[in-house]
Amino acid sequence: MEIINLMALRHSAFYSPYLMTFVESFLKDEGLTANYKVATPDCQVDQSIIDGSCHVAQSAVATRLEDLDAGINSDIVHFSQINERDGFYLAAREKDDNFNWKKLIAKDVLVDHFFQPHAMFSYALKKQGVAEAELNIIDAGDVDQIEKAFRDGQGDYVHMQGPYPQQLEKEGVGHVVASVGEVIGPVAFSSLCCHRNWLETDMSKAFLKAYQKSMDYVISAPAEELARKQMEVNLFPGIDVDVLTETISSYQKLGCWNQNTEISKQSFDTLIDVFLSSGYIKNRFTQDQVV
Repeated sequence: MEIINLMALRHSAFYSPYLMTFVESFLKDEGLTANYKVATPDCQVDQSIIDGSCHVAQSAVATRLEDLDAGINSDIVHFSQINERDGFYLAAREKDDNFNWKKLIAKDVLVDHFFQPHAMFSYALKKQGVAEAELNIIDAGDVDQIEKAFRDGQGDYVHMQGPYPQQLEKEGVGHVVASVGEVIGPVAFSSLCCHRNWLETDMSKAFLKAYQKSMDYVISAPAEELARKQMEVNLFPGIDVDVLTETISSYQKLGCWNQNTEISKQSFDTLIDVFLSSGYIKNRFTQDQVV
């Protein structure tokens, strides 16, 4: 077996098509054994790809936009889609079956300030007729710090990726009231990236076969089955299996995963609209500059 070094910018059930390549036997069937790790401040995706210690990484097309805006070239290319929807949710302190986004006005909202989640949240607000300045936006730090702040009583609402809001709901700490993905619709959200030279290798061809099989499987398999298999290899310690099942099911219903793993022009153009609207970039780029 040949070792393939996989990396994730973030770790979430949202990336199940990527995770299941090695949780199931899809990579092994192609002669590959996966070494998987999550990026840290001292071990970043871009540098790991450039220095050759990472073959494939879960990232986002948007990570190239700021570099392009600054005129920075890169040998990193994005070649396959993971998610065609935003995977973040809003959770409230209290259950609210009649939630609308205007209820966020004048409230304390813990928002993930990593550039793509923040840009998407801002765009969703605008689509719902709410200005970000009308909220008391709180930047509590990274994912773990955001969750801790909400558990400690800070914020009326929290903006997080699954399965963490769902776990808050299971414990009665919060209640999921909205999906950012439902508001924005199809968008080039998450993708796989690599060094452009790696795309010409036999390992690349083997990985793509495994990834397509995994995507097909994740779309069609029962959410409970996917959750159980991810739990068996301890991918989400501290998360209950029924919570993980609900999270995966919600992503299936939302239409996050598409059998066509190409990054479509429509979803890319929406991404550009999001980032122009948020002010993160100043120029409109074409798909072939990134994908």
